[in-house]
Amino acid sequence: MKITFKNILYWALYIGYLYIIVPSSLFKIFQRPAMMQSMESLGFNKTWTLAIGIAEVIGVALVVLGLYRSPFRTIGILFLFPFAIGAFTTHMAHQEYHHYGHSLIMCCLSAILLFLDNRIKINLSSTKKL
Repeated sequence: MKITFKNILYWALYIGYLYIIVPSSLFKIFQRPAMMQSMESLGFNKTWTLAIGIAEVIGVALVVLGLYRSPFRTIGILFLFPFAIGAFTTHMAHQEYHHYGHSLIMCCLSAILLFLDNRIKINLSSTKKL
């Protein structure tokens, strides 16, 4: 692999992505009291919190598996993207502005990682004129 600024940026963002999502998903699985209270205040009971945590852990596993098989990384990011959007929307709807930062970062990181992925072609410059 050729070392370029794009590659360094991609892997730095990838590490940041995991740094945010891994603790969040594990806190739900292991039922950390602060996480459980926060999720309950948002209207999610224990069952839903565990289900979300399990789904996030599956997504994290796919992203980590992507270190060995790159298509899994893309699938994992695409799988976790709706959770980031849902978390951002939920925190904003409940006016929990002090909690929405990580979910906003996850939304942005998901989009940037997909944009920087060489296997996905996103062309922002071409638009068709009617």
